[in-house]
Amino acid sequence: MSEQVAAEGLELRVERLLPASPEDVFDAYTDPEKQKIWFSILDEKPRLVEITTDLRVGGHQVAVWGPDEQSLIREVQTFLEIDRPHRLVTESVGSGPDGMTVTTRIVVTFEARGDATLMSVVQTGFPVPEVRDFFVGEVWVGAFDRIEAFLGIGDGRS
Repeated sequence: MSEQVAAEGLELRVERLLPASPEDVFDAYTDPEKQKIWFSILDEKPRLVEITTDLRVGGHQVAVWGPDEQSLIREVQTFLEIDRPHRLVTESVGSGPDGMTVTTRIVVTFEARGDATLMSVVQTGFPVPEVRDFFVGEVWVGAFDRIEAFLGIGDGRS
C-alpha cells in the first residue's frame, strides 16, 4: 500500500491506503477490542494493552500499553468531533515512562478509494521537531502497519 509523509513546522501529515471500507478502518481505529488486537499484532512477545473508550463527543479513550510494567505509555484522547466513518478529531495527552508528557490535536479522516480507504492524519502541537519526527517515523508508521495487518486477517471486516 502507498504511504506519504510530510512534516512541516511542528505539524505532521501522514496517510496510508488501507485494504478495507471506511467503516471498517474507522472501527479498527476506535473500537477498544479491535485495538487490543492490533496494538500487539506484529510483536513477537505480546504487549500489555489496556484500552477503554467512550466514543462520544466529550468522551475519552484511555490506552495504556508497553512491553512490560516498567515501560508503559499512557494516552488519553478526548473526542472533540466524531463523524463516523469520515472524520475524527481528538485532543491527545500522552506520557511515557520517562515522565515526558505531550499534548497534541489529532485530525483523522477516512476517505473511500474504490474498495480501500485512505486514512489521513494531521497532528499538531508538538513541543519540538524531534518529538514530531519520532511520531512521523515511528508512531504513525507502526500504527498504520498494525492496522493494515489487522485488516488483512479479516477481523477488521464487518
